[in-house]
Amino acid sequence: MIHKSSIIDPKAQINKNVKIGPFCSIGPNVILDENVELVSNVHIEGNTKIGNGTKIFPFASIGTQPQDLKYKGEKTSLEIGKNNMIREYVTINPGTAGGGSKTYIGNDCLFMISSHIAHDCQIGNNVIIANNVPLGGHVTIEDSVVIGGNSAVQQFTRIGRLAMIGGMTGVLKDVIPFGLSIGNRNFLQGLNLIGLRRHKYENQKIKGLDKAYKEIFASKNLYENLGRINGEYKDNELVGEVIKFIEKDKKRPICSPVN
Repeated sequence: MIHKSSIIDPKAQINKNVKIGPFCSIGPNVILDENVELVSNVHIEGNTKIGNGTKIFPFASIGTQPQDLKYKGEKTSLEIGKNNMIREYVTINPGTAGGGSKTYIGNDCLFMISSHIAHDCQIGNNVIIANNVPLGGHVTIEDSVVIGGNSAVQQFTRIGRLAMIGGMTGVLKDVIPFGLSIGNRNFLQGLNLIGLRRHKYENQKIKGLDKAYKEIFASKNLYENLGRINGEYKDNELVGEVIKFIEKDKKRPICSPVN
């Protein structure tokens, strides 16, 4: 169902059961998979693909030119997965040549009003980004992350799986998987224990992670602390995931507790 007031380029690929409400604009290189719904006044352009069942609310702007002065019109892309909810005034930009040329969003995410996904971001599944949250370029958000309202994430930052960012937090440092981060300039308050329990991890695994967390952040000598616990938690995949995250990019600052 396509409203007569919408403007759709003949080259756009519109699949079955797509609903396009009034005053939408769809560019020539856009692909809308089955069951996508554009409520009204949605603008989509660029090399943009939107997956099955995704719903986009009024005044969202998807696939427009990156806000990067180095961008010179090169061919880049944006891919959005299945069953996402993209609310009013959300903006999502494609990639740049300097960042892999692709912005990617997984499945089952919720982007609340006025959130912004910048160029070259990589967003996992089941991510919730609350109102007025901008992500800078090249940000990586792993699965099941929650970012509270009016927070901001600096470019190149990584946020690990099942981490939670409190509202009004300035995220300048990478947040470990399962971390709970808050503050004007973010620090670790502890672990996202509620999230871990909701995902039905065993209590013994969570207790082991909590013990390892205290040992990893016992002092500012993070990598020395990791060396001391090497092998102690080999049967705890949660601890292993945190260690792997920290060691993956040693150039990046890691968000730590306030000692």
